[in-house]
Amino acid sequence: MTSPSDTTTRPRIRLKPKANARALRHGFPWVYSNELVTDRRTRKLAPGTLAVLEDEAMRPLGLVAVNPDSKIIARMLDRDPDAEICQSWFAQRITHALELREQLYDAPFYRLIHAEADGLPGVIIDRFGDTCVVQPNAAWADTHVEALAAALAEVTGCSNILKNASGRTRGLEGLDDQNAVLCGEAPSAPLPVVMNGATYMADLTGGQKTGLFFDQRENHGVAARLVKPGAKVLDVFSHVGGFGLAMLAGGAEAATCVDGSAAALELAKAGAEASGKQDLLTTRQGDAFDVLAALAEEGETFDVVICDPPAFAPSKPALEAGLRAYERVAKLAAPLVAPGGYLGLCSCSHAAELTKFRNSSARGIGRAGRRGQLLHTGYAGPDHPQMPQLAESGYLKAVFFRLD
Repeated sequence: MTSPSDTTTRPRIRLKPKANARALRHGFPWVYSNELVTDRRTRKLAPGTLAVLEDEAMRPLGLVAVNPDSKIIARMLDRDPDAEICQSWFAQRITHALELREQLYDAPFYRLIHAEADGLPGVIIDRFGDTCVVQPNAAWADTHVEALAAALAEVTGCSNILKNASGRTRGLEGLDDQNAVLCGEAPSAPLPVVMNGATYMADLTGGQKTGLFFDQRENHGVAARLVKPGAKVLDVFSHVGGFGLAMLAGGAEAATCVDGSAAALELAKAGAEASGKQDLLTTRQGDAFDVLAALAEEGETFDVVICDPPAFAPSKPALEAGLRAYERVAKLAAPLVAPGGYLGLCSCSHAAELTKFRNSSARGIGRAGRRGQLLHTGYAGPDHPQMPQLAESGYLKAVFFRLD
């Protein structure tokens, strides 16, 4: 009987002759289903199975995780086809990632693992002090989640490790949506997180994604620097007040946060109170497009307006509709910006690459009868490193305009 760690009995899968083996050798991490020889044996492999990937000449390319039910049928885990995926393997990769974050940040609040870019395909880990939230968004990671959690506790010393199973990606992998506590216990209340001089309240069990969006940290800072003393600002699609609270910390006199979620706006209020800015924050619940139109009818203007919507173009088939939605956001938001004020527009759609998103934003501003100078283009912070071979890892874009 072979050991579960025996690497000699692993199945072997092979690329089709026209598949781009060179890209894989140069670091591209995925094999699509139309690039692989999918015979009956391959189709019967359980999602998450470890296998040796070969080129058409049967030369090994590395160790991959296979999911016959996914469009991404194989994910590269290690260039060594004999690598053992165990606690020590996870610990090495987490240690490498942690060294970067500890160099970048004074406090343990950051994205610790950014999937492929940190060598753990499909895995997201956000750290909130003594608690880590893990999103195993690929079948192989779900299969090895106990070893992953053990390594995470070993390397970071965190007492509490939570599994967040929400999100579209797990559904594409055929995975369930059941959250779990992998180690320790879940916090009984939202946790305070200080960034850019503001305090945010992160709900790790009932909030969106892992509880807070660390990716916008750098862009929050840019928005705060655009604020003049006494400024009036608007944060649309605000979630827990990301831009609004940062701009209050930057000296704004009044901030309005708009979101469809009442729970998120309550967290924004709690963050304002924790920041000592509760008297300066107003919230408005409702559909963002409707609220933008209503504010224009009311004759409201703001010194800084930021719009950070959800992914309108989560995939290539949704791209054109998504670009029209980004254009509409810009068209509705631009009239609310006072002359000489600033408009920040964001996209977290990896399918909408920067040029197309920027052009859609500029068209919307023009259709609103405004002209703008493009001041700054922002991306996710350095705790969200990009994998150069994988465009999807650089999903976040933010463009800041000064309007006439």
